[in-house]
Amino acid sequence: MNNYTDFLAKKTKSNLIAGFDYDATIYNLFDFQSAIVSWACKRGRAGIFADTGLGKTAMQVAWADQVVKHTQGRVLILAPLCVAQQTVKEAARIGVEVEYARSGNKTSSSIVITNYEMMDHFSASDFIGVVLDESSILKSLSGKIRTALIESFQNNPYRLSCTATPSPNDFMELGNQAEFLGVMTRTEMLATYFIHDGGDTSKWRLKGHGKTKFWEWMATWSVCIRSPEDIGFDGSRYILPGLDINHHVVDAQFVPDDQLFPVISQTLSDRRSAKRSSLDDRIKLAADIVNSSDEYFIVWCHLNDESTGLKKLIPDAEEVYGSLSIEEKESRIKRFTFGDSRVIITKPSITGFGLNWQHCHNMIFVGMDDSFESYYQAVRRCYRFGQKNKVNVHLISSESEGAIKKNLERKAAQAYEMSGQMVAHMRRFAEMEVKGITIEKSDYSRDIKTGPGFDLHLGDCVEITQEMDDESIDYTIFSPPFASLYTYSNSDRDMGNCRNASEFYAHFEYLIGELFRVTKSGRLLSFHCMNLPATYQSDGFIGIKDFRGELIRMFVDSGWIFHSEVVIWKDPVTAMQRTKSIGLLYKQLKKDSCISRQGIPDYLVTMRKPGDNPEPVTKEPGEFPVALWQRYASPVWMDINPSNTLQFRSARESDDERHICPLQLEVIERAISLWTNPDDLVYSPFAGIGSEGYVSIQQGRRFVGAELKRSYWDLACRNLATAKSSQGTLLDLAV
Repeated sequence: MNNYTDFLAKKTKSNLIAGFDYDATIYNLFDFQSAIVSWACKRGRAGIFADTGLGKTAMQVAWADQVVKHTQGRVLILAPLCVAQQTVKEAARIGVEVEYARSGNKTSSSIVITNYEMMDHFSASDFIGVVLDESSILKSLSGKIRTALIESFQNNPYRLSCTATPSPNDFMELGNQAEFLGVMTRTEMLATYFIHDGGDTSKWRLKGHGKTKFWEWMATWSVCIRSPEDIGFDGSRYILPGLDINHHVVDAQFVPDDQLFPVISQTLSDRRSAKRSSLDDRIKLAADIVNSSDEYFIVWCHLNDESTGLKKLIPDAEEVYGSLSIEEKESRIKRFTFGDSRVIITKPSITGFGLNWQHCHNMIFVGMDDSFESYYQAVRRCYRFGQKNKVNVHLISSESEGAIKKNLERKAAQAYEMSGQMVAHMRRFAEMEVKGITIEKSDYSRDIKTGPGFDLHLGDCVEITQEMDDESIDYTIFSPPFASLYTYSNSDRDMGNCRNASEFYAHFEYLIGELFRVTKSGRLLSFHCMNLPATYQSDGFIGIKDFRGELIRMFVDSGWIFHSEVVIWKDPVTAMQRTKSIGLLYKQLKKDSCISRQGIPDYLVTMRKPGDNPEPVTKEPGEFPVALWQRYASPVWMDINPSNTLQFRSARESDDERHICPLQLEVIERAISLWTNPDDLVYSPFAGIGSEGYVSIQQGRRFVGAELKRSYWDLACRNLATAKSSQGTLLDLAV
């Protein structure tokens, strides 16, 4: 019992506090900034996801200074191009010395900042801590920089990740952030809280109960705010001025080579061609807007030809393009940043992150694309807290470029809504974390319902089985959780609520040993299962995982004998329609039939406890004729109705995930009639809504069950209470 309690304590998903107390009196920070830094210092490894202008630079510098003072070690800050000089200046404002360096062997300062491009010139072992400024660089799923950052700094005890609110619908980025900080790998995060959205293997959605559990977990290692109000502080001074978006459409029209008339471009190739056909008109319009004003302007472009043409028409502009040396880029950006140049012509990919250009409130997008992130970040160079004027944004496109503007508007509305949901979900948890309030946990409760022929326990099946007498169960039948494929509750006692397969097997092993102890010698246990699909994101490959085989090996290792198994046929067409698995799609035969596969059947696997059975299970020819036995003895049951299950919908809560492989009543009926005597005691440690108990009672057996989830337990109690009086056949009870 103590070992199981210890296991549950370890299973609880909490981030190890590895930090220290924070001295808030030595920096000139706002109250909410000081609270966040204090929390991040106590965590040791944390994420600060604060919207643009909320002072991430000051917070990360204060955190770095505290790490230095606490450890007497050094901290490295990695930042986008030209952000380093701004960080040095901001650090000096709050009394912290930060040195900008381009090589590790040229500095011995306690806090060093460099560009991401110079990361290879520094050794992670020289630093006790590391800060990622604009850590959305981790967004790339398999990018070299993402991999290098995670691998290079995995042994640094102090890590801080700072960015504006990360994309709430880009769970890969959130997983990469967690993996960099050493909280949990991306693969573990996906397995614990997420499930594939239909057949698209690149899209994940939160499991039902993960919607709360995930954000609670996020709040233990990150704080996400768009305003100080999000964590209970005054946000009145962080109200942004207006944003005026002006859309200009030039008349240039695009006629594809195979067309006679102008068309609206649809494909990416057509959009690129349309951009080039309208280039001269777009850059002329942009230049006219800039040259008619004496105010500061940022001119964003996407094509090199746009940049070159703009520079010719706007002579006093600084042009920043990719082939410039790093030194020259920094020099030109610095001149605009400090007001020595009135106009800068650049690309979002070069200067769209991290820079503070509140001295400017005018910008022009000479070319548009479908990337909302680059557009959002580019606008936020000016439109951020600290801006005193209404920001004017000019979008220039041609009629032929089609729905780019509408697509951006749609993405903007979606991103704003989802980031709002992200902040809202985390608000309560984050406020408690930052202010040091303990987050309340759901209480674990026990209950029992006794009725004619049954005892149904509410609680943890491991603990309930531990309380049973030795050699007291005649037969056990159940469908276990399928590792982390589906999660039915947010309890750590839920075996399906696990971060990976290893954690599930470790949890399930506690039950197998107890089931062996309580089962009578020579008697049987059957479990219903299926093999599990493997995905690239979770497993590193696309294929099938031998879940059935792993369970058999676990039972055999615990002393059971592998007695028998039967394959339960499932319609592959139905499986294809439900899962959209590429291996079952007919069109995959044309692409590469090596990916095509058979459907995944169900199995009823039966194990036997060694020893002589003192009470043999016998059958009379009248109740078990040869023809019936031949059907039951078949290694494949082709005639099981997959819809013949107890009604479960009334037990489902709004956040439940539907079990992918429910145990059909006909399967239970055949197993119980074959392997038990009347009045035998049948056990199910995963009783659900009472399917095994319902059939047991109808067939004159006694039943004991355990169920962790109260809504399922409540319905199971009602189902079992009516089982004996039901006059219908099993087929009549089908949904």
